[in-house]
Amino acid sequence: MARLNLLEETRFEKVPVSVYANKEEASKVVANRIAAVIRKKQANGEHAILGLATGATPVKVYAELIRLHKEEGLSFKNVITFNLDEYFPMQPDAIQSYVTFMNKNLFDHVDIDQANINIPDGTLPASEIAAFCLAYEQKISELGGLDIQILGIGRTGHIGFNEPGSAPNSGTRLVTLDDLTRRDASRDFGGKENVPTKAITMGVGTIFKAKEIILMAWSENKAEIVRKAVEGEISSEIPATYLQLNDNVEFVLDTEAASLLTRFDKPWLAEDVEWTETLIKKAVVWLSLALHKPILKLTEEDYNANGMAKLVTESGPAYAINIKIFNELQHTITGWPGGKPNVDDSQRPERANPAKKNIILFSPHPDDDVISMGGTFIRLADQGHNIHVAYQTSGNTAVWDDDVLRYLEFAEDFADTMGIDVSSIRNLYQESNDIFANKKPNQIDTEIVRKIKAMIRKGEAIAGARFVGLANDHIHFQDLPFYDRGKFSKTVSLEDDIVQTMELLRAVKPHQVFAAGDFADPHGTHKVCFDVILEALIRLRQTDEWTKDCWLWLYRGAWHEYPIHEIEMAVPLSPQEVKRKRLAIFKHQSQKDLPVYPGDDAREFWVRAEDRTSETARLYDELGLANYEAIEAFVRWKFN
Repeated sequence: MARLNLLEETRFEKVPVSVYANKEEASKVVANRIAAVIRKKQANGEHAILGLATGATPVKVYAELIRLHKEEGLSFKNVITFNLDEYFPMQPDAIQSYVTFMNKNLFDHVDIDQANINIPDGTLPASEIAAFCLAYEQKISELGGLDIQILGIGRTGHIGFNEPGSAPNSGTRLVTLDDLTRRDASRDFGGKENVPTKAITMGVGTIFKAKEIILMAWSENKAEIVRKAVEGEISSEIPATYLQLNDNVEFVLDTEAASLLTRFDKPWLAEDVEWTETLIKKAVVWLSLALHKPILKLTEEDYNANGMAKLVTESGPAYAINIKIFNELQHTITGWPGGKPNVDDSQRPERANPAKKNIILFSPHPDDDVISMGGTFIRLADQGHNIHVAYQTSGNTAVWDDDVLRYLEFAEDFADTMGIDVSSIRNLYQESNDIFANKKPNQIDTEIVRKIKAMIRKGEAIAGARFVGLANDHIHFQDLPFYDRGKFSKTVSLEDDIVQTMELLRAVKPHQVFAAGDFADPHGTHKVCFDVILEALIRLRQTDEWTKDCWLWLYRGAWHEYPIHEIEMAVPLSPQEVKRKRLAIFKHQSQKDLPVYPGDDAREFWVRAEDRTSETARLYDELGLANYEAIEAFVRWKFN
């Protein structure tokens, strides 16, 4: 099991950090450390006192503990557990309760004594909370304190539910949740308005008393807060920074969560590095933007003063490096995303031939195509390529219930006007109205409601693709089965999704495939959709000759772009093309103004998309390249 840079501290890192290739490996290590504590205590005839956390982060740790119990005889009979926190108010049998979470993910599968499980009580009268919290603290102390405490970290920097402003000596108490914390929990509760505003949590001081503390973090969306917690100044605004004061703490990360630590993000500032081509490009781009100087104006003094003296010594002079990186960035820019015919393509991101390419643009949701790469989509259609769009899922989850009623009202009026029997529509309208009136937060829609919502999004997608210039027979609605199955089960086979995708690819035989490449949420729809495409192409490459000429290009969504040094194709957009892209996005009326799942960004999707592409154009300009209205960026997937 590969551990990367074990406990390596640089002058930037203020706590010990272990980094593993992925969360699976890291979770097994943490589980084995917990198991070692349990076994040691068993050997001494003592109880093991564990501090446990909830959320997505520890799930695989608990899964490994269950495996150790079932396959290697790890017993929990001597284990006493204390959970970090619980929403308040919260019934223990609610789907969102941490009692339900712990039972489902650990306690129901091991031999722990139920009397040894301690979780804050979300059903208490407010008048009894203070006494409960004091008793919770006293029980931990009487047992000799926590032997090991595992933690996740929230995007506010909270540990447990110790939100910004928490004191380092705080004890178990009732707290008010930060708005960002509630937004992050909104999907579990069917909307932020349904997330409790308060919680009972162990305090920072309680956590600090543990003999061993392990903070875990996985995925790119935790990278920024991890960097602040590990390298930042101690501040009540980021409670996780208090862990810098504890000698028994270790951060256990996967490579993505660690990606913004200086030794990974800007290693030339932290240590002597081997300068690869990729690292040189990243460093020069960083230097230019950090100093607000175009690349071609960077000097040897600039390099020497910013940890890059060895680079100049090995590959200099500075101007030679500047010219090389400037030209590499310049060559990413193309107005011909499908390749420019009859030209030397050796310095271009795409091939000149064939002049007219078969292309499939895969869109995970029915609007990702125009939001994420609408300008390029329009350009490919305008330049005469044989372009198909494939909407991988129905997107029915992201439609308001009110829209269902509105469309049924239209259908009823239309049928009545045309002299068509409206009784079935009226019955469906009344049935849907009754369902919505009694619908609970996060309740899964009935099959007929899901179909209506899917039809709403299908109509919008057709309008958007038609606006771009596609004929109906080039618009494909895959409605991949995993999407609806995932509403009922977390373990879903992707086999029929892959087979269906292979059939579409074989029918089109594309020279180019465009797919969503934003993987910050490994359990999100975009990641699953990409996995389906990738597996389909990998299988086809074993049998189908046309795949040798098929390139896979990745685009990102409305929230963030690829870093400049990673971009391999940059498609500039004129002001007129930006407007056309905006109008294509507007065809998705159910997603305009206020989408069902807006995330933590208040901007409309079309605004996010325009801001993202204009920011990419601004960065290219700041680096000393041409000044465009907007740029859409792509990275080519490298098959082994």
